[in-house]
Amino acid sequence: MAQDTSPAQLGDAPVPGEGQSRRTVLVAIGALLLGMLLAALDQTIVSTALPTIVSELGGMEHLSWVVTAYMLASTAGTPLWGKLGDQYGRKKLFQGAIVVFLVGSALCGIAQNMPQLIGFRALQGLGGGGLMVLSMAIVGDLVPPRERGRYQGLFGAVFGATSVLGPLLGGLFTEHLSWRWVFYVNLPIGVVALFVIAAVLHIPVRSTPHTIDYLGTFLIASVATCLVLVASLGGTTWAWGSAQIIGLAVLGAVLLVWFLHVERRAAEPVLPLKLFRIRTFSLVSVISFVVGFAMFGAMTYLPTFLQVVQGVTPTMSGVHMLPMVLGMLITSTASGQIVSRTGRWKVFPLTGTALTCIGLLLLHRLTETSSTWSMSVCFFVFGAGLGLVMQVLVLVVQNAVSYEDLGVATSGATFFRSIGASFGVAVFGTIFTNRLTGKLADVFASVPARDLPPGTGPGRLAADPRAVDQLPPGLRPAVLHAYATSITDVFLYAAPVVLVAFVVAWFLKEDKLRASVTAPDTSQTLASNPVERSSYEECARALSVLGSREGRRAIYVKITERAGLDLLPAASWLLLRVRRHGTVEPARLAEVTPVPLRVVTEASRQVEERRLVAREGVQLVLTEDGVRAATVLAKAREDSLAELLGDWWGPDRPTDLVQLVEELTAELCGSDGERPRRPGPPSGDHRP
Repeated sequence: MAQDTSPAQLGDAPVPGEGQSRRTVLVAIGALLLGMLLAALDQTIVSTALPTIVSELGGMEHLSWVVTAYMLASTAGTPLWGKLGDQYGRKKLFQGAIVVFLVGSALCGIAQNMPQLIGFRALQGLGGGGLMVLSMAIVGDLVPPRERGRYQGLFGAVFGATSVLGPLLGGLFTEHLSWRWVFYVNLPIGVVALFVIAAVLHIPVRSTPHTIDYLGTFLIASVATCLVLVASLGGTTWAWGSAQIIGLAVLGAVLLVWFLHVERRAAEPVLPLKLFRIRTFSLVSVISFVVGFAMFGAMTYLPTFLQVVQGVTPTMSGVHMLPMVLGMLITSTASGQIVSRTGRWKVFPLTGTALTCIGLLLLHRLTETSSTWSMSVCFFVFGAGLGLVMQVLVLVVQNAVSYEDLGVATSGATFFRSIGASFGVAVFGTIFTNRLTGKLADVFASVPARDLPPGTGPGRLAADPRAVDQLPPGLRPAVLHAYATSITDVFLYAAPVVLVAFVVAWFLKEDKLRASVTAPDTSQTLASNPVERSSYEECARALSVLGSREGRRAIYVKITERAGLDLLPAASWLLLRVRRHGTVEPARLAEVTPVPLRVVTEASRQVEERRLVAREGVQLVLTEDGVRAATVLAKAREDSLAELLGDWWGPDRPTDLVQLVEELTAELCGSDGERPRRPGPPSGDHRP
């Protein structure tokens, strides 16, 4: 989302959260979390219900489209929601996204056949994309940069929780109520979020004019749809050499050429083609595509393996998938933190793609007799491999681009994973359907028709997995084996694709990380659709650590050392406050900041003894030596920020980046009387 960087508007723009009590902000954040919960939960809750949905509505060959329709719609809608929110106000758009999502959920719940369900899932996905992008963006309207990292971390926690709870809840609803409650559960949550947002969310409407790339968005969605249709219908509904499949492939190629032509001329392209001139971005796009391909393809068909082949309940299939989710969460969090601290990252995409490939080969070895322990190990290895790659890819892309492309490159990396996910689910579905149909035909060819229950045949078993239970005991093992090998063969065919990503990862150049590039939110790595954020918002997230207690302590120690002054960190902070405000009253300072009076008094005594300040009544003012010291400290502080921002802080640095640094600088220094209990300097217990 673009930012309006005109100086006039920057100067007039209200401070995020200004005029709102902390309680109001927290309630509003809670409502945003509910909105994010809806979109996040819907990506995971449906998977364990899919076998039951297919059994009731029919059409195993269309199973993949229940997932794909949601992904394609949410991916295509994300950039539009972001730009429209900038232009017309995010509150109204967020409420609109909730309404679209709830209407889609209600219609999914009453769907009577697979085509209806697929269409309604697309509508639901359109609303889900808006919920994700707008909830993240509104955080920037509500809270200052200093606090954004903390609140956006909550959204990451929501994603982590839903990735675990989704399969469990999907199984519980399917087993004890109905699969339709997988969609109905969204309605009460959404209505609560809608009313709370209407009552407590008060954010300024900053009208930011955009030239929205409607045609580019439509074309990229159309290209993706054509590719997915070819992958899902080819060899099943229509033969690969049929006029329909050839026509779809040609149409996709024509639309791709048209898209490239449009993007070269678009004022604000949905996917700037210049990014592909950056080798790292191009390579990461390929790896992201493959990661999405493997991740969502496997997550879609593993519940079918567990419920049909292993015979576990929908609820227990969710429990069985927890090792995969936990492996993903553990390694994604650990790799992101290690990279942020060490600056070394290339080992993770290499290790991650290799481990994912091994995980797929292990999944291929599963059979109908595999134990729970062996399945858990396979699931964990597969999830751990994906987790090692996901965090790092976003981080590497952020490090490779200029500041102006930071936001769009971040969402671009996730965009390709989303397209890969849609493509992967479709390809997995085609392979599974073809293998299953062929193997069931072989099984039934050797069984006399008189020995079969009426209406039982390969077609019915392929469309309705529950029909397996009605088979004669002697035939059931062969049919279960056909199901098992059909699904596990999918993992075997996916392994070479992941191997391609492993080879591509070797060509990544391990550039030194900018100090401002930190591990992204879990939401960015677990989400199937891109969370579009501007360069300003992405940089604010990365630099928000400066406003934390640890960040303030570190920066005052660092700038004091850089300035060559033998002062307490609190004394440096005090000098910068006096420089900013002209005078400071120590007693008043202790009242309006969380810094103890003892620490403020000790800092005051030190700067007085060094003749850096003088007293005028109860106020402290800078002496000539104090002015020089404060100037050196201010320069050291700017140099420290410049070091963090690297080449982004060049001579032609953007106005919005200058504004962000000024905001952070002001918050690090604090402002008397502006907001009581502002965070202050490091306490006296953390002196150098």
